[in-house]
Amino acid sequence: MFGTSGIRGPVGEEVTAALALSVGRAVASDGYDRVVVGRDVRESGAVLIDALTAGLRECGADVLEAGVAATPTIARTVSRTNADAGIVVTASHNPAPDNGIKLWDASGKAFDPEQLEAIAMRIDGDEYDPQAWDGQGSSESLADATDRHAAALRESVSLQESPSVVVDIGNGTGGITARVLSELGCDVTTLNGQQDGSFPGRPSEPTRETLAELSALVAATDADLGVAHDGDADRMQAVDETGTFVPKDVLLALFAREAASDGDAVAAPVGTSMAVDDALAAVGASVTRTRVGDGFVADRTTRPDVVFGGEPSGAWIWPTETPCPDGPLAACKLVELVADRGPLSALVERVETYPIRRTSLEVADKTAVMDRVDDRVRKRYDDVDALDGVYVDLDDGWFLVRASGTEPLVRVTAEARDESRAERLEAAAVDVLEQAIEAASDAGRQSDHDGGREADTITPDRP
Repeated sequence: MFGTSGIRGPVGEEVTAALALSVGRAVASDGYDRVVVGRDVRESGAVLIDALTAGLRECGADVLEAGVAATPTIARTVSRTNADAGIVVTASHNPAPDNGIKLWDASGKAFDPEQLEAIAMRIDGDEYDPQAWDGQGSSESLADATDRHAAALRESVSLQESPSVVVDIGNGTGGITARVLSELGCDVTTLNGQQDGSFPGRPSEPTRETLAELSALVAATDADLGVAHDGDADRMQAVDETGTFVPKDVLLALFAREAASDGDAVAAPVGTSMAVDDALAAVGASVTRTRVGDGFVADRTTRPDVVFGGEPSGAWIWPTETPCPDGPLAACKLVELVADRGPLSALVERVETYPIRRTSLEVADKTAVMDRVDDRVRKRYDDVDALDGVYVDLDDGWFLVRASGTEPLVRVTAEARDESRAERLEAAAVDVLEQAIEAASDAGRQSDHDGGREADTITPDRP
């Protein structure tokens, strides 16, 4: 039910008012007595919030309604109001037909897998605790949630100069970024600033491809940089003063190096570029790798030596500020960095990058294939990590074979310090994957025929 980022799917099919009602009932029945709720700009969110709130109150929880607001605004509000949990109705960067539900604990961090499992079990078992007429929860409006978030953002940065910034709000809830940067003295131009859950300006997810208009506008003006958010503003990506998209791993390296010092660690998922390791090594810090998903990165930032967490998708976490990915905070931090050290293009050039290659193959049974990938890789290589997929660390590069969480695909990523080595590592990983796919297919056919056992062979290593 809950993926790495909560519940998401098409409205009316996977995501319904009945599901939202069940989530509300389950959260309240599991002992969360005071719950902050809010939503992004999708029109379907109004119905889902009504159902969610009804479920919470029916089972005795008091509800604090933050209204339409950025996800990090709502997550911050949980701890500020001493609530037990927070729930955001959002599909984040997914397209307009989708919606979803994401849960936050009392600290403002995403629910961990155990907490999510407890909620899912209640829903599966229809195990709720509805209250009598005099035991149902109350409802209270929180009119100041965004104002309080904005105040915290203003306090988090100090600008000696006031750069010119283009903010691509993406028709979502990220208008707080433009507001705060203006209040800090920046010359701010907004793009796609009207809230509209159909996302008419561009697709909700900010990528190199979807930010073409932002890139063109920055390049055609005297702006010092451009920043962009997804629909619920938990993500942030950027373009430099020439309109060039800042590579995602490079942006992670810039944030990480600025946050860390000698002996510190930065949390980042498997598959993160060696550019981040090298940037941190220069200041005596290191990377601690996690499973893919901002919730896993957030969990790692609770360790005392971890000063920053980032996922190249655009989720950036400063744990002393908030355990939630905060796109507006990231935008303010980047503007501060440019004001102090800019221009952004020069900062990007100082981060050494390496050839990285990606491909994917369609598979029928991801679990069976990945089991065979793990077995083959361990027979070939010494330094293997199965934290999330199968990750092989070599002296001059690495590769990762990982099943998609949403599609019938297994993805291969390989990086090395020169192009030819990256190609060879990719070829070696694809070779392992193709053998695993064939073996899984043969085993399935053999099992269908007579229950026999596959013959498993290993071809020579070709990295």
